[in-house]
Amino acid sequence: MALGANSRSVLQMVLAGGLAPALAGLALGILGSLALSRTLATFMYETNPMDPLVYVAVTALLVAVTAIACLVPARRAARFDPMAALRHQ
Repeated sequence: MALGANSRSVLQMVLAGGLAPALAGLALGILGSLALSRTLATFMYETNPMDPLVYVAVTALLVAVTAIACLVPARRAARFDPMAALRHQ
């Protein structure tokens, strides 16, 4: 922000920096769970290991938690006063 960035671009940068690895991990986790679902089916009783509702619900929950966890520091960074940081240095 001290070099001319506005608060919206700082917010986008921090959110993208936090959400990108989380979404990549989520995609790998979904692929891994789909690959191992047949093996895990032996441990489940009367449930479908490929239940799309469970996959959608867990994915939505993880994306929501990740977005909230990234939004808190992003808003803090967007509200930061660059003059205070420059004076402190």
